[in-house]
Amino acid sequence: MNPHIDIALRSLLAFTAILILTRLVGKQQVGQLTVSDFVNAIVIGSIGANMATDHKENVIYYIIGIVIIAGLTMVTNYTALKSRAARKIIEGEPVVVIHNGKIMEKNIKTERYSIDNLLMQLREKNVFNISDVEFAIAEPNGELSVLLKSDKQPLTPRDINLSTQYQGLLTEMIMDGQVIYQNLEQNNLSLDWLLSELKKKGIDSPKEVAFAGLDTSGNLYVDKYRDQLKRELGHVQDITDKEK
Repeated sequence: MNPHIDIALRSLLAFTAILILTRLVGKQQVGQLTVSDFVNAIVIGSIGANMATDHKENVIYYIIGIVIIAGLTMVTNYTALKSRAARKIIEGEPVVVIHNGKIMEKNIKTERYSIDNLLMQLREKNVFNISDVEFAIAEPNGELSVLLKSDKQPLTPRDINLSTQYQGLLTEMIMDGQVIYQNLEQNNLSLDWLLSELKKKGIDSPKEVAFAGLDTSGNLYVDKYRDQLKRELGHVQDITDKEK
């Protein structure tokens, strides 16, 4: 067989096998990688890459390898699901890294968790002051869960007995310049209405729109391909360690 055709067929087979394996192990492994999941992903990816490019080796060997890894992955996932003790060994445990505004240096050192990484993950949670944190917990999948101190938590409408309206999901009206006619019909809206709303926003054609969605209050959100953003002047703090 022509080696180029052989590699193409092997690539298709490898992609299909890994896709099937991903569906078998479930969404949790894809969305939230623990240490064992990460190792499995590396091994499976390596086998798949070799299957696609090594046309001198029998493809059956690689399929057997992927099947074995898939079987071991499902066995470990099932074991972790049924046994809490096994789950702790396989997936690890959550670890407190901040308590009452104080960094738990011993726990960070044990988990080989750097303070730089801790600060980065806090910023991702919109927390810029460690003293505002009651608890920060390093989860087994590498995520950081943060509980702010009670006086630092944002005020909610419920706290002041304020009634709110239902807020659902945006309904897609335009995606990648293409009108979603089915969603227009489901909301009893016409194309003329959509074009009229776009005109109000200075848009002549749906092709200028990357995304448009309708909220539950009837407001149309529109994002154009070429947004005209005004540059705001002001001082920007440099958080790097670079010397000036």
